[in-house]
Amino acid sequence: MTSIPDRPKPSFRPSMLIYDTRYRSLTIQVVVLFLVMAGAAWLIDNAIQNLRTLGKDFNFGFLSVRAGYDINQRLVAYDSNSTHGRALLVGLLNTLLLAVMSCVLATVIGVIAGVLRLSGNWIVARLMTVYVEAFRNIPTLLWILVFGAVMSESMPAPSAFRGDDPAASMLFFDSVAITNRGVYVPEPLFARSLGNLDLGIFMISLDLLAIVAVMIAGYLGHRWLQRQAEAIQNATGDRPVTWWKSLIVLFLPLIALLWGLGFHFGYPELSGFNFAGGVHLRNSLIAMWLALSIYTGAFIAENVRAGILAVSRGQTEAAYALGLRPGTTMNRVILPQAMRVIIPPLISQYLNITKNTSLALAVGYMDLRSTLGGITLNQTGRELEAMLLMMLIYLIISLLISAAMNLYNRSVRLKER
Repeated sequence: MTSIPDRPKPSFRPSMLIYDTRYRSLTIQVVVLFLVMAGAAWLIDNAIQNLRTLGKDFNFGFLSVRAGYDINQRLVAYDSNSTHGRALLVGLLNTLLLAVMSCVLATVIGVIAGVLRLSGNWIVARLMTVYVEAFRNIPTLLWILVFGAVMSESMPAPSAFRGDDPAASMLFFDSVAITNRGVYVPEPLFARSLGNLDLGIFMISLDLLAIVAVMIAGYLGHRWLQRQAEAIQNATGDRPVTWWKSLIVLFLPLIALLWGLGFHFGYPELSGFNFAGGVHLRNSLIAMWLALSIYTGAFIAENVRAGILAVSRGQTEAAYALGLRPGTTMNRVILPQAMRVIIPPLISQYLNITKNTSLALAVGYMDLRSTLGGITLNQTGRELEAMLLMMLIYLIISLLISAAMNLYNRSVRLKER
């Protein structure tokens, strides 16, 4: 029996980089990479030459220079003698505060509106349709200006709360005052405070850290009880009652900690021509919060509606056949399955909220765009450095949001067994 010898492999030739499909894609990628690098090098060199022509250099030393301007809404200590770097930090924290508040409220509004839009009640469904179509088809900036005008022009002045027969009154047992200068809410105080942890850049309340640690520990304990109950149910078919244990684990340590710290509220009181005490939420923050939340909530509502409609109708019918109520069916059967459809577009909505916070300049809210990209840029003349730094910060925030939401998306997606 004769054997056919193996065909010798052809030797490599430079022409194979173009004509051989095994190497052509790699060649194209390398060429494109070099072209991109050359283009980036040209842009950088052109920027350096233009700066040199204007008598400027490229450095971030301006961040250590005295800022010389005030910021009305701030979460950390700041005054006009602070540096531009400190102003950047205050603006960044204001941006993060507004983004987190807006994401939370927009999610709540969007989920409720998305579910109600599928309601069997014709009036409720149509009202939600009007809300979605009205808010998502009008630019965000217009809604920001509308809410800013409502908060500044329609709310009563602090003087309206004065006198035996005041024209305006405080809400929630005289604890919240809504005025044309902002909203005043109770301030959490601790009679036996643990103090603050000085990190150099800013200080963190040890009371807050202790509360967060206890809450996390309580949640982990609750999850452990749930896993134990599921293990017993899988083994015996009977699920033990754990709700009272969960309540104890979640709330008893927290209540004990608050009592030990002497937790109480400091209420706002009218003093002179304005309110004193409590936490002052300026109208600019409230206007941005409401505008971004209600506007983005309309888009989230459509995402929720699409996710619910993606779940087979048979799932609902099977739940009803088992005797589950409509509310329980929605919370335990429909929404958990719809999450795999809702989460990906929800990431985009959170990113849109974060980037739309840069519109806060329209109502005077001092965020990152207003501080670093506004007053600091105009005072120092460092346009390129300020813009690049601001772009980098927004990019990092967006990537962190995407990473966190993608991790959550992996936890709720369907897993094959």
